[in-house]
Parts: sequence; C-alpha cells; structure tokens
Amino acid sequence: MSKAIAADGFDLVVLGALGGIQDGNLSASLIHPHGDNRGVTCDAGTLVNGLRVAEEKGAFANVTVPADSPQSRVGYMLTNAIKGYLISHAHLDHVAGLIVASPDDSKKPIYVLPSVGADLVETYFNWRAWPNFSDRGKAPQLKKYAIAELKPGEAMPIADTAMTVTAFPLSHGGVESTAFLLESGGDGILCFGDTGPDAVEKGTRLADIWAAVAERVKQKRLKAIVIEVSYTSDRPDNLLFGHLTPRWLMEELRKLDGLAGGKALKDLPVVVSHIKYSLTKEQPQRQLLQELEAANDVGVRFVMPEQGSRWHFK
Repeated sequence: MSKAIAADGFDLVVLGALGGIQDGNLSASLIHPHGDNRGVTCDAGTLVNGLRVAEEKGAFANVTVPADSPQSRVGYMLTNAIKGYLISHAHLDHVAGLIVASPDDSKKPIYVLPSVGADLVETYFNWRAWPNFSDRGKAPQLKKYAIAELKPGEAMPIADTAMTVTAFPLSHGGVESTAFLLESGGDGILCFGDTGPDAVEKGTRLADIWAAVAERVKQKRLKAIVIEVSYTSDRPDNLLFGHLTPRWLMEELRKLDGLAGGKALKDLPVVVSHIKYSLTKEQPQRQLLQELEAANDVGVRFVMPEQGSRWHFK
C-alpha cells in the first residue's frame, strides 16, 4: 500500500536500540505512517544489521518485494522503503550504519540542521574517512545523498513520503543535536537525538520543544515520544556528557504534562532509546525501567525497545 487512506498513527521498527558500545545495534529507528511503508530513519547508527534482525523477527512480513527484483527483503527495505535519513548529530554511534551502507544504498536525502550537515561532510564524506557520497564538500561529489538543511521550527515535506519533519535543536554536552517531529495526516511522533536535561545543559532547548508540542499532546495527536535514557539515576550530573537519566527524564515529562494542562500524558507511549550497553554481568534495562516506572506519576507507557521490534502507535 503506497498511501494511508486515513491517519492511523505510525509504525516504528527498532533498527538499533542502544547508545553504544555494541556495534551492530546502535541508535536507529525506522518510522513510517501506518499502512504506508515509505519511511525514514531517525538516526542511522545501525542500518543493514538492524534491517536483517528485524526481517528475522518478522517485522517486514507485510512488505512485498517485486517478483522481478533481484534484491532480498533487507536490500529492498534499504534502497526502496527508506526514503531518507534524519540525522540528529554526527557522533559515530548515530551515523555508522549510514556510512558503511552508502556504497550499496540508493539516492535519497539526509535531513539535518546545517551544523550537522557540515559535520557529516567534513568528518566522514571527505575522501579520507570515506568517499564523498554527498553533494557538498570535497570533489568529486558522488551526490548519492542530498544534504537537505532544516530550519528549526519549520515543517519540511519529506520527499517521496506522506510525512513532514520539523527539527528542534537540542543541547548534547556542547554538541548541537536534534529532535524531529514527524507528522502525517494530523498525527505526530517525536524522535529525539541525544540530549541532556535543561538544568544541566543550562539552556531551554527541551522546554522550547515541550511548548511547541503541548497542544498536540493535549489533543492526543502526538502518538509517541522516542527519547534517550543513557544511564541510571545514580549517575552524577557532571558525568552525564549531555544525556538523560530516569530522574531527569521524568522531570522533563512533568514539564510537558504541565504545559499540556495536566493529566495529559496518560498512556502516551515513551520509547526509551540510547541505553548504554554494559560490560558488567547485568545490562541496565531492568533497573532503568524500574526507576522510570517508580517515578511515573504522569501515567506514560514506557516501552523498552529491542532490536528488530515493531510497534504501531495510534
């Protein structure tokens, strides 16, 4: 099906669930309107391995590869279903999958704030770290990826999809990161790159986003939030490096709830992304979820993602 008949929320497939250090499972979410497989990824730390794991878990069972195509379903998803990339910032765990898949990828845009586009071209697509698959920077420009610059707070149509994207700058320990509001048919989903809390980052970036989406939350038009929680709440503020903990996320969600009129977040799905893989005997997911649920006085529905999982948020 190429176009959704009516707005019915969004599907999200987790291509990469972690914020490091497990290569092959790094930050990337494939998002598209329900009933319309033309999508984008929010970040691209892992692409092909995430598509492969999702395929093995049956996440693409409804996708039909044309009979005359030589491609596997993974190949078809990469080159046909993914119509562009939303890159929040140029840290390696958010772009590695995009870079290594680029030789076999199809032409498509990369949607970025100007600073992020400059970092991608200067750091990676420079003929030293990697061939220049972009349309900027050092010659020859192979022009597989068009760098599509976003203006903060302004919706831009995503080419070849039924979605628009609005970018909001984030503060990530001195690096400019991005949150992306995807909208289709009046429905929205908000996907965050890495971000620290306003109080630690000494700014108002998150407060500005909450103010921008509060009315959508009030009207139940925001169908899900994908946001990072990198560490457990015992992590000291001076070692957050521009990230959130359960304590800080709940403080921020309470601000959003207040702006939306109170008791507005009940049952809103909040997908917890960018959890740091641990080299200790236990992974932090269980403790993170316990901390979040113990402090969840606004009634959101926390979703702890696993690579390859698919959800329909409606």
